[in-house]
Amino acid sequence: MFKLRSGIELILASASPRRLELLTGAGLKFKVIAPDVDESQLPGESPQQMTERLALLKAGSIAEANRSAWILAADTIVVLDGEVLGKPSGPKEAEEMLSRIQGRYHTVIGGFAIVNASSNVSHAEVHSSRVKMAALTPEMAARYVKTGEPLDKAGSYAIQGIGAGLVEEVQGSYTNVVGLNLSAVLAAFKRLELLN
Repeated sequence: MFKLRSGIELILASASPRRLELLTGAGLKFKVIAPDVDESQLPGESPQQMTERLALLKAGSIAEANRSAWILAADTIVVLDGEVLGKPSGPKEAEEMLSRIQGRYHTVIGGFAIVNASSNVSHAEVHSSRVKMAALTPEMAARYVKTGEPLDKAGSYAIQGIGAGLVEEVQGSYTNVVGLNLSAVLAAFKRLELLN
């Protein structure tokens, strides 16, 4: 179990229940304040640049009003053939995404930022994991989409949910695919002397 040093206030700038579960599972105490930012990709921006910028943007949007707190924010995207696959607009697009990634490798890029306004600390990291999906028939994809699970997930699947059965292989951090590279975050917390 990990413990924050006395007097350290941590805020998770995310509405993701998966990130909340990962941090809670590590034993950390924190508050949650969901940021409200435009998550669109900028013209000419690489997926790595996008995840880093969005993590910093989310953390910064919460840090100004909470200057003494340490803010942790994250962004996770799925990339196939250089194209960012965001959250599907509906069931039809979810099925289309699943048909594109089935039987193939894709990359999950996760960025996180740790910001403290009063100390002028702004730290960001980006990590990549490669994921191979199992071969899916259109019927299997449609059944999975009917569960509702893929509809708010980048790439239209959740590795920590029913979608775990669709994943053949993960190269790199599993928790990065879930939504937060937990070991990298904890290592950064140690370097910043936030942990006991």
